[in-house]
Amino acid sequence: GMSHTKTYKSYVDMKQRCLYPRDISYKYYGGRGIKVCDRWLLSFENFLEDMGERPNKRSLDRINVDGNYEKDNCRWATTTEQALNKRKK
Repeated sequence: GMSHTKTYKSYVDMKQRCLYPRDISYKYYGGRGIKVCDRWLLSFENFLEDMGERPNKRSLDRINVDGNYEKDNCRWATTTEQALNKRKK
């Protein structure tokens, strides 16, 4: 029932970046060793339970940019918050 929501799109995009080498962003995520936790890989429902629905004008952000996608390292962030949370090159 949520397959057309922004929350579900964020979930799918996160998995694509980390799991699929053909994804345009893979080299910055999966290619650097960034993983999605097993709980979230198991189901969208687990992701939704941990993160809640995506608020307006926010996107999925890793607090530690070198850490994995998991409950304790993710938040729904504004564009400004994400811009301030970039990895060092």
